[in-house]
Amino acid sequence: MKVYKELAGQTIIYGLGTIIPRILNFLLTPLYTYTLTNQSDFGVITELYSYVAFFMVFLTFGMETTFFRYSNSSENKRLIFNNSFGTLLFTSSLFLIIILTLKNQIAGTIGYSNHSMLIVYLAFIIFFDVITAIPLAKLRNDNKVVFFTVIRTLNVAINIGLNVFFFVICKDSHNEFLSSLYNPSIGVGYAFISNLAASFFTFVILLPQIFKFNFKIDFLILKKMLKYAAPLVIVGLAGMVNEVADKIFLKYITPEYLVPLKQVAIYGANYKLAVLMTIFIQMFKYAAEPFFFKYSGNDDAKNIYSKIMTWFVIFCLFIFLLVSLNLDIFKYLIGSNYRSGLYIVPIILAANMFLGIYYNLSVWYKLNNLTKYGAVISLVGVVITVVLNFSLIPVIGYLGSAIATFACYFSMMIISFFIGKKFYKIEYQVKRIVGYVFLVFFLFILHTLMQFNQLYLNILFSSGLILFYLFIVIKVESINFENFKMFFKKA
Repeated sequence: MKVYKELAGQTIIYGLGTIIPRILNFLLTPLYTYTLTNQSDFGVITELYSYVAFFMVFLTFGMETTFFRYSNSSENKRLIFNNSFGTLLFTSSLFLIIILTLKNQIAGTIGYSNHSMLIVYLAFIIFFDVITAIPLAKLRNDNKVVFFTVIRTLNVAINIGLNVFFFVICKDSHNEFLSSLYNPSIGVGYAFISNLAASFFTFVILLPQIFKFNFKIDFLILKKMLKYAAPLVIVGLAGMVNEVADKIFLKYITPEYLVPLKQVAIYGANYKLAVLMTIFIQMFKYAAEPFFFKYSGNDDAKNIYSKIMTWFVIFCLFIFLLVSLNLDIFKYLIGSNYRSGLYIVPIILAANMFLGIYYNLSVWYKLNNLTKYGAVISLVGVVITVVLNFSLIPVIGYLGSAIATFACYFSMMIISFFIGKKFYKIEYQVKRIVGYVFLVFFLFILHTLMQFNQLYLNILFSSGLILFYLFIVIKVESINFENFKMFFKKA
């Protein structure tokens, strides 16, 4: 019970550092969809941030996971920090120089030849985010979760605050001074300027951690670390292709008469409505990764991992029901011009749940230094993503992207489960988990078939279905008041 309490506590604390920033960050979606009258402007934001996500994975080179892996098994933690941070400092600096040198050519290639400054903003955002990745990972590894949470929260608060300042206060202000601070020619660029300011703030706050770095690098250990990290780069890059490439594909594959950036905007806005699922998965991942390594030597480790998986799925299914059964409420989080894509939200929710399960399953290749298998599984996902997007987008538009995402993550989950049984067999409660999935699917179909004309009746009905799910969970898991007393009892 103490072990589960530790993971739950870490998840909640990291959750504050993830939930608060993610909620604040999500507020940018209604801000943009309500204030940017031109849907294509939000399409620009969605597309360019897809590139940011891709390069973040490429330039961090799997060093966060590698840092956790070697920091927990090495007596010289400072050396591991030097090796990890030094690698990212080199890759990010080289990247920044190349991008700044070729900014005009890059802008022209992706269709922004008149907006090369957007490329400059993105380059510096990526640079600062990459070089702060290891200092932030060190805070997590040292259990300095409060400091980590404060930094993450302030970062997003600054970002959203500046966005509100430019797009709400200055843009339509009747005050001469305030209106002069908004240049229409920059327009959507203020979204990236705000992000850059926030990233620079994080860099400044972490300078005391960064200054601990010295150039005493052990190249023998670094070689081992890079060998461990290399497959993780493929995993990460493939993961980013699976996660963000659909937004890019939509721009280039969607027929011109449908206005591609408009389709990207609608898809991106509705994708964001799955934010509760992605928040939970992210906060769990932050806590679980160091936790799994820490308890890998425990005699009861596999049983612990199995129970964690069951409860992870239970919470994911609850989130799925909460959002998908209440889209009549959640739809107001995006502008009315974007709500034509609401029907893809349940698909995206389910897809992200499968991705979260895959993260849980990945413990087998991370603990056994078999990261090459993770790379292979991710590449299979890439093939599915690319093939289905190119096949479906011309026929059914962004619904094709949603289906591709679902198929990709579902396939990765299944493949990882069966391969993992060979190398690190964990007796997951498969029948129980599948039972919960079918129960939730049945409740979702029932809700879809039984719609009422009054909003309050739909809300009451959906609430009843969610309560029924929770009742079944309580019965099956034998939850009672004593369980909660034991769980929250001071260890």
